[in-house]
Amino acid sequence: MAFGRLVKDGSGVLRLTRGGSLSTLERVVMLVVIGGVIAVDVSGIVFSYGPSLFRSLLSIATSIVFALYLWSPWMATISLGMVFALSVIVGTESTSIFAAAVAVGLVMRLGRTALILSYIGAFLVATAIVAYGDTNAPVNVGAYLIIATVAGAIGFALRVALDKGRRLEQELAERAEHEREAVLAERRWIAGELHDSIAHQLTVVALHVQMLDDAERSRGSQEAIRVAARTAMTDLRFVIELADDGPRSSAAHSGDLATAIDEARGEIEAAGHSVICEGDLRDERIHRAGEIILARVVRESATNILKHAGPGDVRIRLDVDDEALTLVIVSPLPTTPRRDLPSSRTGVNRMAERVLGASGQFSAGEVDGRWRVSASLPID
Repeated sequence: MAFGRLVKDGSGVLRLTRGGSLSTLERVVMLVVIGGVIAVDVSGIVFSYGPSLFRSLLSIATSIVFALYLWSPWMATISLGMVFALSVIVGTESTSIFAAAVAVGLVMRLGRTALILSYIGAFLVATAIVAYGDTNAPVNVGAYLIIATVAGAIGFALRVALDKGRRLEQELAERAEHEREAVLAERRWIAGELHDSIAHQLTVVALHVQMLDDAERSRGSQEAIRVAARTAMTDLRFVIELADDGPRSSAAHSGDLATAIDEARGEIEAAGHSVICEGDLRDERIHRAGEIILARVVRESATNILKHAGPGDVRIRLDVDDEALTLVIVSPLPTTPRRDLPSSRTGVNRMAERVLGASGQFSAGEVDGRWRVSASLPID
């Protein structure tokens, strides 16, 4: 249910939108009043007291016309005009103009600008007709105008008040929806941070657990597992502190690109791959935001390489110019699918979200028989 309000159209003219349906309370009060009036008129007919039969019937018709405002203000207004025309013919226009004055409130409550202006014009014409044909015109016309003014003011006040109440309900609903979306966004953020921080270390642990039976690699694998477990605990504590919004007791992630590449190289080489790194990591044009994002890309790519890469070398190349810094990581495709290291299939999406969120370009896929990840960020 949409309530009306004053708005400006494209030409700057102030117009009144449709007032909408009556509230439940308004409907109940209106039906009770109409029912009471009709009951009085019917009893007058039955018991033969009060006005004449025709006036009673005309009063009942007027009450029924008021009921039409519950469904269609335009139809009710037209019907009210027809009732007034009949009352002029039989000389009972004073009663009808009183009903028309009361109906101003309903028109102001429900009607658009066109209906309101049309009704006001028709009401003034009807009042003039009553004034011309009634010897007591000065008193009666003044009373009708006062009644119409008061009824119109009440109708407009109800319109504005209910419109404000409706807008307040909408604002509260929108605020609740925003809060719900914020909670969901925070949950997604925590899940993403846990994935980025923990999944890599768990992959390293799972990979080196399989090498513990190899006598030559056993000691190195034990050290790698120890380092990965300690790093995972540190990362987990960091994420929990961020989510808890409390004081920071653990060290924050540095987001250092050179450190991320060194760690990735060590982990990938420990898995049996040779790593070739190209590019100047000390280039002054590498901005801090880009460094943090690319460090995440390196870390996630290392996770995927440990899980899926087949035999062969891994190339990590960083290109920096005056317009963009571009990181390209190329690794061999798997010869056979690995089922011992499960994948959540969210790593590529996480990398893409980070890069595209910084107005960069991202791609990941098979190129010339190798898996290629490319992330490009603007220098500006």
